[in-house]
Amino acid sequence: MKTAMKLFAIITVVASLSACSGMSQQDRSTAIGAGVGAVGGAALTGGSALGTVGGAAVGGIVGHEIKK
Repeated sequence: MKTAMKLFAIITVVASLSACSGMSQQDRSTAIGAGVGAVGGAALTGGSALGTVGGAAVGGIVGHEIKK
């Protein structure tokens, strides 16, 4: 079940990144950071919703700040 959830998260991130053609580099980095953070948070917390959302928030902030 955990493997299926991770695979679904990765596929969702990849699919959502295909819609980034009209975004600025900073917006794209924010989206990528949020996606990577969500997957990382889910992996580290065993798939808990709080870990996934927390990872997405932290990853989005880091991705946003990197491209300033």
